Amino acid sequence: MATSYKGAGIVAALAAVWLLSSSFYTLSEGQKGLIIRLGAPIDVDAEPGLKFKLPLVDSLQFYDVRLQTLAPPPEQIILGDEKRVEVETYTRYRIANPLRFYQALRTEDQARLQLTQLVSTSLRRELGKVPLKALLSGERTRIVQQIQQETATRAGTLGIEVTEVRLHRADLPLETSQAIYDRMKSARQQEAKELRAQGAQWAQEIQAKAEGERTVILSEAQRQSAIIHGEGDAQANRILAAAFSKDPKFYKFYRSLQTYRQALSDSAPTLLLTPDSALLHDFRNGPASSKP
Repeated sequence: MATSYKGAGIVAALAAVWLLSSSFYTLSEGQKGLIIRLGAPIDVDAEPGLKFKLPLVDSLQFYDVRLQTLAPPPEQIILGDEKRVEVETYTRYRIANPLRFYQALRTEDQARLQLTQLVSTSLRRELGKVPLKALLSGERTRIVQQIQQETATRAGTLGIEVTEVRLHRADLPLETSQAIYDRMKSARQQEAKELRAQGAQWAQEIQAKAEGERTVILSEAQRQSAIIHGEGDAQANRILAAAFSKDPKFYKFYRSLQTYRQALSDSAPTLLLTPDSALLHDFRNGPASSKP
């Protein structure tokens, strides 16, 4: 009998210790505790420290209220100009209202799934309105702000505060990039072909113009040369005529010397002549004296 009393006392003591230990809990910095009484949330505890709760009646749901980062996998989105881009985002958020969070989502895993869906929906809605060039210009900031504002508004009804949504990267898919590269390459090759053809045409026009100008210049030069040559010949003839009129014999001797010069310069190294050759007449007799 005493043994049974002793065992019952030990069980009661253990039960009392368990009830006492389950009546206290510790709330850390960066946490908020949601007190749930008989399955219904009744209060939010935000002050860190050692706290008391009713055993067997109250339960605690702890939430980390510090800033957290959501970085879902990249997803393909069709833009307003029907181009596909692969977009990767990151979102900074915190649990702002544990009671509303518990009522809407219960767990943080479910919250991350729901927030990923909200960001994706806003992303597709906004990017579906703009062309690719908008993401490469200053308009990108406005688009990202619109996505962040829409996501924050929808997440606020779930007890989540979204502080930042950013595009980590937005790239064309590999197959799209290759197709765009091929089109750009083809366009540049066509442009180069047209420029080369235009350059060849310009070269032909310049060459034809230069040939025409060359022909005109040569014709004018030849005309001027013929005029000057004719004037020179006329002047030489006048001089010779004047010289002949003054001393015909000396003129005849001068003409003989010119004949000797031409004949001797055009002959071979050796010239054979007979002593009575007319060509040697002036060499034998000298110039004939003219009477005053």
